[in-house]
Amino acid sequence: MESPKPTVDKIVMARVEIYTTEFCPYCTQAKMLLRNKRQAFKEFQIDKTKGLRKSMMDRSGGHTVPQIFINDQHIGGCDELFALERKGQLDPLLST
Repeated sequence: MESPKPTVDKIVMARVEIYTTEFCPYCTQAKMLLRNKRQAFKEFQIDKTKGLRKSMMDRSGGHTVPQIFINDQHIGGCDELFALERKGQLDPLLST
């Protein structure tokens, strides 16, 4: 008789996008929090690619960096990301 095959839990990670500039300390803090949570993210450096700042502003309505999106939901900036963490609301967003 064959033994049952083990099940493998599928790890689902949120799609995180973050608009940054190279020397922004708030961008660095936001990315560090995401890395500490082992969360992958796609970074758009608006100071490196022409037209990205306008795209960021059109998409987020904000003009400062970072601008963070989780599964296409605009989170806001670094302060908003850390506020979600303090309230215990970040992990559920990242696990969807």
